[in-house]
Amino acid sequence: MFWIIGADGLLEGIRNLGDNSIFKGVAYELDHAEWAGFHFEDLIFPMFVFMSGVSLNFSLTRILEKEGLSAAVWRLVRRGLLLVLLGIFYYGGFNGTFDHIRLLGVLQRIGLAYMFAGLIFCFFRQKAQIAWWAGILVGYWALLSFVPVPGGTAGDFHEGANLTNWIDKHFLPLRKWDGDHDPEGLLSTLPAIASCLLGVFAGQFLRTAKRTDWQKVGTLALAGVLLAAAGWAWSLQFPVIKKLWTSSFVLVAGGYSCLFLAAFYAIIEIWQWRRWAQPFIWIGMNSITIYMIHCLVDVEKIAQRFVGGELNTELFGRCGTLMVAIVSLGISFLICRFLFKRGIFLRV
Repeated sequence: MFWIIGADGLLEGIRNLGDNSIFKGVAYELDHAEWAGFHFEDLIFPMFVFMSGVSLNFSLTRILEKEGLSAAVWRLVRRGLLLVLLGIFYYGGFNGTFDHIRLLGVLQRIGLAYMFAGLIFCFFRQKAQIAWWAGILVGYWALLSFVPVPGGTAGDFHEGANLTNWIDKHFLPLRKWDGDHDPEGLLSTLPAIASCLLGVFAGQFLRTAKRTDWQKVGTLALAGVLLAAAGWAWSLQFPVIKKLWTSSFVLVAGGYSCLFLAAFYAIIEIWQWRRWAQPFIWIGMNSITIYMIHCLVDVEKIAQRFVGGELNTELFGRCGTLMVAIVSLGISFLICRFLFKRGIFLRV
């Protein structure tokens, strides 16, 4: 969430620092790949979906044990639909014409992936869950590789020429983010469920595996390397494309997510280096809240009240834009700290 609410400002600020190769490299990684390929920024969204799967495993297990299947299913459906509604609200809600309404977006994808991955978790054992995961990835690959687009050819993954974009153009109503198709469209929601299931598997391993902590770290790291390698190998035929959420993208992003999970499990759980992470706990405990605040409040304009104008240009120079982004993030952290200290958490 830190990167989701702050990456754009940091990117612009780093770009303004100059043509230094290091600055340019950082700015390159903090921007999305235009179509095929993978930058650090492309990992943020699928990692959020992955982590929702990790946490889903812990929360749903408690509900299943204490309240039963019906309570777990109701929680999944309620939370998934609430996230869809919040997503519609985030992108403008029902203000304006019907064509302005965006039915699918970031929060909507998180909600739908969480809901359907959770239902698979509730109704199927682990082997069947893995079968669902593999079936989704292979099925999505087969659809895009072998089903010809009317007026086009099968296996064309270029923007606007693939089956995913064609389905959005003809069957996704109202507003689409990229003209006549959407990066969070209808068909590409399927592999997003697979991303969430990868998180479920990681959570199951952390919760139930009879391994030492270092064995857990090693296994997660090895799984991350193997997933990423498999994804890049698959990309030779099925490119890594975030806007299509291709099966190879699921594996690459899932592999890197496993590596980060292994690293932070070692740092937080084994070495007990926790004090530095407290601000991220504040923001993580109210991630949806701060996301919606950024929808309703122009935090950057508030930051400019503190470090904008002539103070910005004369004191900070090239660093002015970056300073505004840093202060904007600082305000977000303070809001989350305020909510955390008072026990205020938005639950959906």
